[in-house]
Amino acid sequence: MSRFLDRLANGPPLVGDGGMGTLLSSAVARLRCPEEANLRAPESVLSLHLGFIRAGAEIIETNTFGANRRKLADHYLEDDVAAINEAGVKIARDAREVSGADIFIAGSIGPLGGPTKEPDAVVIEQAQLLEGRGVDLFMVETFYDLGELVAAVAAVRSVSSLPIVALMTFDADAQTLGGVSAEDAAKALAELDVAAIGANHGVGLQAALRAIERMGRAKPLAALPNVGLASLAGDRVVFPHATPEYFAEFAAHARELGARIIGGCCGTTPTEIAAIRNAVDEERTPHTQLVVRERELLVPSVDPERETLLQRKLREGEFVVSVEIDPPRGGNATSMLELAAALQASGHVDVVDVNDNPRARARMNGLIASATIERAVGLETIPHLTPRDASIAGLESMLLGAHADGIRNVLAVTGDPPEAGDYPGANGVYEVDSIGLSQIITRMNAGEDFNGREIDAPTSFFLGVAVNPAADDLDYELERFERKVEAGARFAMTQVLFDLTYLEAFLERLGGSCPIPLLVGVFYVRSYQLALRLHNEVPGIVVPEHVQERLRDAASDAGDTGLAIAKELVDASRAIAAGVYVIPPFRQPHAALDLFA
Repeated sequence: MSRFLDRLANGPPLVGDGGMGTLLSSAVARLRCPEEANLRAPESVLSLHLGFIRAGAEIIETNTFGANRRKLADHYLEDDVAAINEAGVKIARDAREVSGADIFIAGSIGPLGGPTKEPDAVVIEQAQLLEGRGVDLFMVETFYDLGELVAAVAAVRSVSSLPIVALMTFDADAQTLGGVSAEDAAKALAELDVAAIGANHGVGLQAALRAIERMGRAKPLAALPNVGLASLAGDRVVFPHATPEYFAEFAAHARELGARIIGGCCGTTPTEIAAIRNAVDEERTPHTQLVVRERELLVPSVDPERETLLQRKLREGEFVVSVEIDPPRGGNATSMLELAAALQASGHVDVVDVNDNPRARARMNGLIASATIERAVGLETIPHLTPRDASIAGLESMLLGAHADGIRNVLAVTGDPPEAGDYPGANGVYEVDSIGLSQIITRMNAGEDFNGREIDAPTSFFLGVAVNPAADDLDYELERFERKVEAGARFAMTQVLFDLTYLEAFLERLGGSCPIPLLVGVFYVRSYQLALRLHNEVPGIVVPEHVQERLRDAASDAGDTGLAIAKELVDASRAIAAGVYVIPPFRQPHAALDLFA
């Protein structure tokens, strides 16, 4: 048995150190990453180690948390991977020698910082460098993806027999960002050849206590949390004013819950570590109840299965008619509501589909505009939603708000590129594409967020997706459409078509029929010039030569010809599709009703 394992099993809990990275970033100017201090400011790293040792830490971690080749490459430091890791161990060993204290040196290994084809090789390289310079154990820490942590532990174990402490980061509900509960994490990690498991980083002390409480005691436990939630003040990262007494109380609770390693992470200074040291030495018992054991009750969905008009008509095989409208570019929705009321009063329109910042120009939010229409007019809507303009969290929050306001139909679309809009040089968010957005909506319908974490109540969205049967790369379009169906799509709306032979060929490629109902896009074009622009300047739209010829030959009667073409498409769609959505002439939205006169 190693000296560390013997000490872990016998005697009082081991006291860990605090947050290296945040303290070094504050102390050393213009660091590209905290690990660069091993080369640029080794005296600062040494001083910080000595501060934690004097405070009573028995385990100090090397300043190598982000020193894998993948993360260092983000800062153009990949050529220094060996120098940074080796210096990190040397400085920690120097601190032990200077202090004369009997401490353990833990080689810190963090997540990879993004996907890579060879994750094992990246971790193996760092582990070999750390062990080669003389660490006593490994801290494989701050993982939120359980699979990545398991792979990292396996990679380390493949080249080293040193003890491993495996740590994940949890939120206040004892779940990781990846939706893994502390209980499930403990079950998986307990099967690995690790010395201890537990929680580090996260949202604060109470979250760490809640996580280790739910982990049980199949393996020795470790708790090394952040001070709390960080905030920004200019360029400075600011942490809460957690008192030493609060940390002493945390240490008492952690010890009571079975923690064998107690320390800190981001924002934790030698002052807090000294408080933990005193609490461990005094064998302090908790004075205050910090762990809230009551689980929040989930709110049952009031109306989880309400069928929309669109959903019912598609289910019953009734032909659906929608008209596409743009939300206003100002804060006054009067004209939009008057249009919606006129469309509804006509008796020809079942729903309206509402654009989401078309042409990447800022307009009233499509979900909010749709809720306004349904609330004020009573006409059902299909709001478009693009991942271009919001993060995953932003998309989820908008969807939850829309659901609470009665919106059920949603069309997941990629959206026009931001460079085509009003803000040259702007970048889209695109944390996910339209397939990822479809997965978000499907998971919310199942009662969880994109990472698999439980939400208060499931949603009941009727999910639609876009498809272009006239795409230049039809194989790619088919592959993406199949993935959208797998992601949970319940209906589809085609790109604008001027010839249904494109749709027929597309359906033949699908095996003769579509797995979900299709609405065909019909653009009511009233001039040859617009047809030319659509064909030559708008990606994804094909206006066949025979359609262009009809409009060109019509000359001044192009408006009537365009109406005739649109009517023909609507009539032909009845035999091949579940419905149509009509794009009316520019700035003449009421003209959409001419198709049904």
